[in-house]
Amino acid sequence: QVQLVESGGGSVQSGGSLRLSCAASGNTIRRCMAWFRQVPGKEREGLAAIPAAGGDPYYSDSVKGRFTISQNVAKNTLALQMNSLKPEDTAMYYCAAGRYYCSSLIRQSDYDYWGQGTQVTVGS
Repeated sequence: QVQLVESGGGSVQSGGSLRLSCAASGNTIRRCMAWFRQVPGKEREGLAAIPAAGGDPYYSDSVKGRFTISQNVAKNTLALQMNSLKPEDTAMYYCAAGRYYCSSLIRQSDYDYWGQGTQVTVGS
């Protein structure tokens, strides 16, 4: 089992920045870590993924150039730096871990473990 706990959400004005963090624990092998978001009535959207052992990240087109995923492998933490936030970035944000190697598609079905989510609200 893998336990994931997100933190760092909140409210910010358009153009502002937030940094989300995710603390991971557990002994199950995980090969990819990722961030997703979801708004009510829509499917969960994959935003960014990074190999758990280190390596180049993947980004969705919607956040590329604005969001940066990073991790501290020794501390088992994952982060998402979000800059130039827009009202359409308002959503619940989730940290995820998966047994499979990362894919540029960042699909929900490839991830086995999820955090409880942290809300991000961007005002206009």
